Amino acid sequence: MRGAAGMALGLRLLRRGAPGLGGTRLQSTNQPEVSGSFAVGMFLGRLNTEQVFPYPSALSEEQEQTLQQLVGPVSRFFQEVNDAARNDALGEVEEKTMRGLKELGAFGLQVPPELGGLGLSNTQYARLVQIVGQHDLGVGITLGAHQSIGFKGLLLYGTPAQKEKYLPRLASGEAVAAFCLTEPGSGSDAASIRSRAERSPCGRFYTLHGNKLWISNGGLAEIFTVFAKTALPDEQSGESRERVTAFVVERAFGGVTHGPPEKKLGIRASNTAEVHFEGVRVPAENVLGTPGGGFKVAMNILNNGRFGMAAAMAGTMRGVLDKAVEHATNRTQFGAKIHTFGAIQEKLARMALLQYVTESMAYMISANMDQGAADFQIEAAISKIFGSEAAWTATDECIQIMGGMGYMQEAGVERVLRDLRIFRIFEGTNDILRLFVALSGFQSLGAQLRGLQGALRSPLAHVGVLAGEAARRLRRRAGLGSGLSLQEHVHPDLHDSARKTLRCLEVFSETAETLLLRHGKGIVEQQFLLTRVADAAIDVYAMAVVLARASRALSGGAPTAQHERLLCDTWCSEAQHRVLGTLGPLPKQNFRNLRAIAGALVENGGVVVPTPLGF
Repeated sequence: MRGAAGMALGLRLLRRGAPGLGGTRLQSTNQPEVSGSFAVGMFLGRLNTEQVFPYPSALSEEQEQTLQQLVGPVSRFFQEVNDAARNDALGEVEEKTMRGLKELGAFGLQVPPELGGLGLSNTQYARLVQIVGQHDLGVGITLGAHQSIGFKGLLLYGTPAQKEKYLPRLASGEAVAAFCLTEPGSGSDAASIRSRAERSPCGRFYTLHGNKLWISNGGLAEIFTVFAKTALPDEQSGESRERVTAFVVERAFGGVTHGPPEKKLGIRASNTAEVHFEGVRVPAENVLGTPGGGFKVAMNILNNGRFGMAAAMAGTMRGVLDKAVEHATNRTQFGAKIHTFGAIQEKLARMALLQYVTESMAYMISANMDQGAADFQIEAAISKIFGSEAAWTATDECIQIMGGMGYMQEAGVERVLRDLRIFRIFEGTNDILRLFVALSGFQSLGAQLRGLQGALRSPLAHVGVLAGEAARRLRRRAGLGSGLSLQEHVHPDLHDSARKTLRCLEVFSETAETLLLRHGKGIVEQQFLLTRVADAAIDVYAMAVVLARASRALSGGAPTAQHERLLCDTWCSEAQHRVLGTLGPLPKQNFRNLRAIAGALVENGGVVVPTPLGF
């Protein structure tokens, strides 16, 4: 879902043109606004340190005390009251759990206190989400679908009247919320939705028709954030154009029905159902945001909630690591505890690496958001991609370490593996989000190049800009590097890892610029390349994040500082090999081969080659 915005964004950027892109005539010679995003800086060859170094801490003393008071009760609740296996077997969250969550205030974590919620910051929210992710992802989806996306639009775009009307009921859990975007013919391509809302001649209400698919909480919700196309006059031509509009819809309006719960591979405790809207009369005052602005509303809702997924995955990995370590510590084979075997040691260590990176990303982004950062979209997408894939790998390895015991239901890990599979699909498939990461970065790079082109047309007015760009390129061509340094931001014990990170950033930015100049606006069609650019971006951002966190531990003399140094150095060393390999000479012939193989499969309707027996 979220990725569709990235594709559209990239297409709009590259079709406007840039130097060497066969672009259109420049409309302005002004330099584009400088982004504070570290990920954007990677594409531009800049070292944007503000959001990364030092590792951000966003909690005030009062917020920390509030959070500490919540962590204990929430943890005990999931250990003593909630039964994840029972929820999974029932295919729903037990009533005692739902009732207990409401009493804890878990349905209104970020709703302002004056409207009945706990008023938590993003960082406080992330910590509680991590606890839920460690114990029961089915319950996590129920809560997340309710507040991370279900009524997040009200928090972001709601009018005072809308908030006062709906948020108290939602915060108490009296009413459950759902987010209705996906349709039978519209998944990642959110712009292709067919649901329609026609405004009445009197202008007082809209009549909504449409079907929404795979809606989390669809069978439970009383309040829905719904996206539908509406006819709006074009400001220039006056002709009617269809635009997506967001609405707050109550089941009580009438005409809202749902199908039976879907039978799913995982997160079985979470209710997932089709939701149907047939002639629903929605008051005009229930438009969320502005008429025609629904696409922006949907994308910002998803983007603002995405960091929570990384927090949940970090919690999940803490849980499976505990299980893996317990088993490895107690299991004896060939006369020795299996934790003494190198093969098991490597698995445990790599699980710890993945958990550390994911957790570091989640809390860095939540702190960035709490500190008012406006540009964190690429980082949020990276955290979702990385966290969902890391948790899958770690849980799979946990099962492998536990052997047959891990495969059995009693251990509880097979349920976690089933639950995890959806996280690489929903709220933007990882495939689409990789394209979003790459195209968003190329958008910023294209804007920079267009600004430089404009400066060249009026050099006397842009001496500073041209001098800086000329110096950067001359240093690069002379093999002197970028001149960038992390020395003042990184603990001395981590300078070697910092050097590796800067080397990767330099190679990444050079490669990005080369690819954009070579392919121009056609870069949007180069998905083999875009995927690899995104993979490298993920690794470089991860290197910076762990550098910042480990530096904080070392500088503050944390008890875990030396362990974090090991995690950081190991990650940066291996990530450097991956980045340089990924961005090395790209196997164009392999890309052609892969395209040809896929084409043959499609033409044949499946596997092309017969068995070795010939029949």
